[in-house]
Amino acid sequence: MEALNISRRQMLKSSACGFGYMALAGLSAEAALKSQSPLMSKTPHFEPRAKRVIFLFMHGGPSHVDTFDYKPRLNKEDGQRLPFKAAKNIEKSSQENLRLMKSPWKFKQRGESGLWISELFDNVAEHADDLCVINSMHTNGQSHGQAVMKLHTGSDSLVRPSVGSWMVYGLGTENNNLPGFISICPSRGHGGVRNYGSAFLPAVYQGTAIGDADTAAKEAQIRFLANNGVSVSQQRKQLGLLQAMNERHLTQVKVDNEIEGVINSYELAFRMQSEVPALMDLNSETKETQALYGIDDKTTENFGRQCLMARRFAEAGVRYIEVALGNNKWDQHSGLKNGHERNSKMVDKPIAGLLADLKQRGLLDDTLVVWGGEFGRTPIAQGKNGRDHNPQGYSMWLAGAGVKKGHVHGATDEYGYYATRDKVHIHDLHATLLHLMGMDHKRLTYRYAGRDFRLTDVYGDVVTEILNG
Repeated sequence: MEALNISRRQMLKSSACGFGYMALAGLSAEAALKSQSPLMSKTPHFEPRAKRVIFLFMHGGPSHVDTFDYKPRLNKEDGQRLPFKAAKNIEKSSQENLRLMKSPWKFKQRGESGLWISELFDNVAEHADDLCVINSMHTNGQSHGQAVMKLHTGSDSLVRPSVGSWMVYGLGTENNNLPGFISICPSRGHGGVRNYGSAFLPAVYQGTAIGDADTAAKEAQIRFLANNGVSVSQQRKQLGLLQAMNERHLTQVKVDNEIEGVINSYELAFRMQSEVPALMDLNSETKETQALYGIDDKTTENFGRQCLMARRFAEAGVRYIEVALGNNKWDQHSGLKNGHERNSKMVDKPIAGLLADLKQRGLLDDTLVVWGGEFGRTPIAQGKNGRDHNPQGYSMWLAGAGVKKGHVHGATDEYGYYATRDKVHIHDLHATLLHLMGMDHKRLTYRYAGRDFRLTDVYGDVVTEILNG
């Protein structure tokens, strides 16, 4: 019998009623889509330690000397005058007084590592041996607007791409049906959309907002995602017509970043309809998991929902996720005790639940969790019971992929005012985050207006001392 000389493609097409060929065609189309998409997964500069980042943004500036930077001398000298010159940003009324104010909360050494953490974060403290605390952060912005923008974009005044946009630009996304960058319940003020915007990077790299800080997480949605008036097949036809018109325009003008962004965002939005609603439906989680995040408690429900959504999006392949306790809630110029206690009760259990959940699922091994605000608070009193902004020295912590566990890096002075040892600037933090994701911050550039831009501008050093191994 003469042997048949047929190709694999011909065999798939002729056997099993052609279903094998249909599957091949579908996979080929998907591969072609990915190869054309600017969101396709890209090769990092070197082996990454982390695949994704979850940033827990505490808008307003939590006080480091009341949370993660224990200062016994501050407690001992409560009420005495600050023994050195205060920073220029202190208001005139406070400059005349400059009285030290001890922390209203007790600190304890937690875990085997012995990290000092205050009772404001008793639940997070259970994960002390997973935390890498940086007690020597400093930044440029004296006001919220400046400091928030600096934290999110690397610039305190100019319009620049956000950290998440740079990461997606450099790495693409792991899931072609989801955005690479999601911001859950972001604040409207102090930069607003710029904090998750792409600026001069192509629009496809901007963050996708889910609700905002004025919307309860239970009700937060991605705007215009659903179309209940038109069937999926009709939407596909409409989109095909729009894309054809946009592509024709693009061939005429050759280069148009806005049109390219529209083409890609339309396609992504269409694909998102099939995956995002299921990811945002937390009812599919067990009662035990929901309780872990505090969703069964009125105080912790809102932030707990945000943290659980973050885990679900991280698990589904989103590169950069921001979760915000927004609307400047940590800004206690007065009423420090009541304000910080209220805020910590909202976020402490959900954050601890997120760390525990990521760990038990094996996700903490390749997920980097970052916690912090735009700056800290002064060790001197403002009024009777408040603290002013302190960008001169404050704390942030990281946990998970690539960072040392149960570790403290750097220090402020004995009162917690100025960063004094192993100082870490926001540019250094950004360089380190990119490094952990496998990118060299000096090589990750985008040419615009005749020059190469990068997240860290012309600054920044990787903080190698906090890296694991």
